[in-house]
Amino acid sequence: MTFTGTPRKAPRWYHATTELDDFAIVSYRVDPAGLARHLPAHVVPETFTFEDGTTAALISAVAFKDRDFRFRGLPAVTMSCGQINYRAYVRAYGTTGVWFFGTSLDHALVAIPRTVWGMPWTRSRIGISSAPDRWRMSASDVSGESHCELVATGEPLGALDGFPDVDRMLRLLTHPTDGWYRRRAGGVGHYSIWHDVMAPNPYQVVSARLTFFEQLGLIEPTSLPHSALVQPTVHFDIHTPPRRMPAEK
Repeated sequence: MTFTGTPRKAPRWYHATTELDDFAIVSYRVDPAGLARHLPAHVVPETFTFEDGTTAALISAVAFKDRDFRFRGLPAVTMSCGQINYRAYVRAYGTTGVWFFGTSLDHALVAIPRTVWGMPWTRSRIGISSAPDRWRMSASDVSGESHCELVATGEPLGALDGFPDVDRMLRLLTHPTDGWYRRRAGGVGHYSIWHDVMAPNPYQVVSARLTFFEQLGLIEPTSLPHSALVQPTVHFDIHTPPRRMPAEK
């Protein structure tokens, strides 16, 4: 079976749309119990069994350049900048998705999701560049100085360690459409997105240090990523505004 994606919601005037360029997913294996300490009780880490016989959870830094981010009702107002989403793969509210620890944005408009919607977004300096077969990122925020350098393997896309096949890998790692986060005022927020099925290229990690995850105690400065995937560009629909989830009984 070939993964064909998820249905696209009818666009609304209050939804947002953007093109994501130089899109990379850099993932790490982490201890499920250690990850669970950062999650609400009803949000459970997705676990994976790897070739070495161990079971672990996965977290990812997803870095890209927003190009012409805009709300459909305000097409003339656009934003282009670097962004990094820090996420974990989880099960919550009867479905699979991602838990967002936080988002770094290299733009003053970070104030909107932070103050209006209570999202854990912060202003950062982010540099992302790509050349044939190479991808680089640098970031500076309150957690420290992060960097990552990747080089293309030249191999076709296959199932990464921990996934039985490419379909499941694409579903869980590249195509989570539901995300949850801890609201700044308390409680859990939720938002959803849509994009077409990705066809990323596997990359090898030359060097990487992600201080955001280090600050959470999920990885060490010397931790090696599990994997890296890069896609030149992908279109996203963002179903704004996010909503508050009802309290668990």
